[in-house]
Amino acid sequence: MSFPVRKFALAAALIFSAAPAFAQSNPNRAAVADVTVSVSPELREKADEYGAKEIEGLAADLEADVEKALARKGRLSGAADTGADRLELVLVDAVPNRPTLEQLKDKPGLSMASLSIGGAEIQGRLVHADGSSTPVAYKWYDRNLADVVGAGVWSTAQTAFDRFADKVSKGDL
Repeated sequence: MSFPVRKFALAAALIFSAAPAFAQSNPNRAAVADVTVSVSPELREKADEYGAKEIEGLAADLEADVEKALARKGRLSGAADTGADRLELVLVDAVPNRPTLEQLKDKPGLSMASLSIGGAEIQGRLVHADGSSTPVAYKWYDRNLADVVGAGVWSTAQTAFDRFADKVSKGDL
């Protein structure tokens, strides 16, 4: 019984130790470009309602999701063709599925059992090495309460981030 486990551990060690060498030796694998995320003035205005830390956390989550997706694919969408080197994103809007801590504090009648339609909107641009840019935009909102999946405060916003990151990494801008 221990033989397959050892065999798996050895195979995994070989695969993971070879990954950096493969990434450096594969000419089709371009370096991941810079990803920056800022928050729109409209969403910053909602910081009083949602909580400033909530908004900052969302921007950080979006940036991390896009960077992880690009790292998995090994390149920025279009990088091999256009020499793209930077992705500048703006978190335009985000709506929670459940009340944030700030909302619960400000409105005692709310509870974490409250559920609403949530989502997020992202805009930005893919900046190429030659200075030209390509606009990018994505938004995902629940259409009705039956669409709400998950019980987290920002479940649908996180879904929007994941879907956007996946599209970017596949080149589906």
